[in-house]
Amino acid sequence: MDGLFFTSGQAVRAVAVRSERLGHPLSQAASKSRIAAVGPVSAGAVRQAGLTVEYVAKNHNGVALANELGERLREQRVLLPRSDRANPELPAALKGHGAHVTEVIAYRNLIPSEVDKQNLGKIAAEEVDAILFFSPSAVQHFGELLGNEKLRALQDGVAITAVGPVTANALRQAKIGRMVVAADTTAGAVLVALEEHFAKMAKHSTAGAKRG
Repeated sequence: MDGLFFTSGQAVRAVAVRSERLGHPLSQAASKSRIAAVGPVSAGAVRQAGLTVEYVAKNHNGVALANELGERLREQRVLLPRSDRANPELPAALKGHGAHVTEVIAYRNLIPSEVDKQNLGKIAAEEVDAILFFSPSAVQHFGELLGNEKLRALQDGVAITAVGPVTANALRQAKIGRMVVAADTTAGAVLVALEEHFAKMAKHSTAGAKRG
């Protein structure tokens, strides 16, 4: 393989475990491959596995990663380990730039078998200020656990927060129209988005009190 693309830290860890079991540590098996990561979290996982990241997407989503590399992908053999629920847009984008893509299921996204019902009840009762979603599968699983209708109702009183544009799109598909969207997947971007949201809410609350 010429290139190894990672779109999540979980994919890195899954491939590392599998490689170790096969007797070929990832740090050796992929030492000659050019590694690209969709964002800083996946890039950090790659480095923890003892490998060097050649490219990290400026815009933290798969299609952006492919488009940013563009012509450099032509005739490159790319291995793409992902979850069983991964969006099909990335392999299509890679192929669109001339890459030969081998996509493998590195791990499966399953709904939790055990759930903290007490905390879930607090969320349902709107006893939280914000809910952070880091992936489309998290949106889907949470909707299944809480109920999609209740999830939609939460947007009236809770800061439903999408970490990155891909997760924001998943929330829109779940019919969530009011949300906080972090510009990218970094912790800093999430904090900035939440700070701006709550500052705006406090300003509106103060203005309303003055009018009253």
